[in-house]
Order: sequence, then structure tokens, then C-alpha cells
Amino acid sequence: MNIHIKNGRLIDPKNKIDARQDVYIAERRIVAIGTAPAGFVAGQVIDASGLIVMPGLMDIAARLREPGYEYKATLESEMSAAVAGGVTSLSCPPDTDPPLDEPGLVEMLKHRARSLNQCRVFPVGALTYGLKGAELTEMIELTEAGCKAFSQADVPLTDTRVLMRAMQYAATFGYRVWLRPQDSFLAKDGVAHDGEVATRLGLPSIPVAAETIALATALQLARETGVTLHICRVSSAAAVDMIRSAKREGLKVTCDVSMNHMHLTETDIGYFDANCHLVPPLRGLRDKAGLRAGLLDGTIDAICSNHSPVDDDAKQLPFA
Repeated sequence: MNIHIKNGRLIDPKNKIDARQDVYIAERRIVAIGTAPAGFVAGQVIDASGLIVMPGLMDIAARLREPGYEYKATLESEMSAAVAGGVTSLSCPPDTDPPLDEPGLVEMLKHRARSLNQCRVFPVGALTYGLKGAELTEMIELTEAGCKAFSQADVPLTDTRVLMRAMQYAATFGYRVWLRPQDSFLAKDGVAHDGEVATRLGLPSIPVAAETIALATALQLARETGVTLHICRVSSAAAVDMIRSAKREGLKVTCDVSMNHMHLTETDIGYFDANCHLVPPLRGLRDKAGLRAGLLDGTIDAICSNHSPVDDDAKQLPFA
């Protein structure tokens, strides 16, 4: 069917288009923008007045909860929600149950996603077996099964020798390593930013240093190994400054930020609002300003949802 989308605001970052233009589609492909091609007859006309017409979005951090946590969410529920929000491609972390550390698990996830036929799923494989930080996974086999990168998700890898070996392995074959920097000892039992709100509410805190110390280690190992490194969900202005310097130095490093941290701060916790109990924690106003500045100058490469569905019972739990 030929489709004519008219009167919409067309946004196409790749081609640097941001204007009111019509879009013409034939055989499920865009055949023209602005002016209809010769002989084009629309079988359907969509009036997009007041709406944005744009390529499908990609969310690089969305937990789909399969396998293992189907009581929290399912592939079907989360992919439906993604498509409803304009997201057509998803990257899911490996912290399922069991973790995505075997090719069969990855293939099963990819098959389930294809059968639902809603949006594309790009799994991130586990860096170590069971995410235990001891034994490296077979990255070659996981890549052949469909993994696009390798990560520990939110599970810390405290053994820097294992981390260095993982980076060397990944660099040899051109694989990407995704890490969320957080020192497990400084962050132990913490639930909020180490600021005045945590002090006032008596909440165990996580200092910015927990992020920057782990980030410094990851960046130094990236220098040594030449791996392509992606830093997941930075939360502080100090971390943005470190990544900005690393990029200027020429390191192959990219990073993303959660959309929550672009809009919220520690003050939004209010009086123990559990909706603001996030990982990493919401930081201060200066950190939010630093994250926004990093996004504007290109230091931060992407915004993600950090989508982590929980069950109804978990939503009733106290903040900490």
C-alpha cells in the first residue's frame, strides 16, 4: 500500500532535516520527501498535523525481564510499550536469570523477539559467566548468536585482572565492552547521592567518587588494551569531565545517560519517594547541569530509558 504522511514535522538527524515536509511511502519504504514521485497514488493518507514524523528510536538500556523474571514483565508487554513510545530497536542488558552467558539463551531471546514481530532486539552478552566476575564468556560464540556488545550490567567486576583480560579479548576481535562505573566498596548498601537529602533523611549514600574511581580504572585499562569502551549511565558532572578528556585524548570511548538524570535530582526524592530510588542514584543540581552540558557538546552520545520493570509488590516497598 502507498502511504502519504502529510503536514507533519519531519525530524531526520542523519540527513539534518527539521522541517514541515510530507513523506511518501511505497512497498514499506520511503520513496520521496516533500514532493510526491511521478505516478504516486496514495492508498492511505495520514494527517500528522501537530505531530512529529521521525525514524524509529533506539533504546540502548531496556530490561525485558526474559528469561527468569516474567512475573515482572514479558517480552510481549515491554516490546508493545516500546513501540507505543516510538522505540523500534532495543538493547537489553545481560542480567536476566540465567544471565545471557550462553549462545542458546541469546538465540532463544532473539527467536522470541522475532516471533512477536514488534521491534528489533539486540542483546548485550555477559562479560563473565553468571556475571560473577571470575571466568570470561565465549564472546565469539555469543557474537555469532546475536550479541552486539558485552557487559556486567549493574554487577561490579572488582577483579581488575579479569577486567583487563576481558578488554584484551574484546579488543582482539573488535568487540565492544559496556561498563557502568561504580566502586562496589564505596557504594556498598547505598541508595541515594551523598548529599544533603541523604543526610536529612538518614539514607545510606553513594558518593560521586564511587563513579569516578571506577571510571578512572576503566579508562586506564582502555588505554592499555585499545578496547572500544562504552560507559553506561553516567550520573555526575565529574564523570562527564573525565570522558570529555578521554575523547580529546583519542580513546575509543562513548557514553550514555539515563533520561531520568537529565530531568531529576536528589531533591525529587522528597519524603522517601520510592519512584526516585534509581540506579545510579539521582545526583545534585550541579551534576544535572553537567550532564546537560555534556549532551549539548557531544561528550554524551546517547540518552537511554534505563527501563527496569518491577512487579506490583516491589512497588509497595519503602525507599530503603
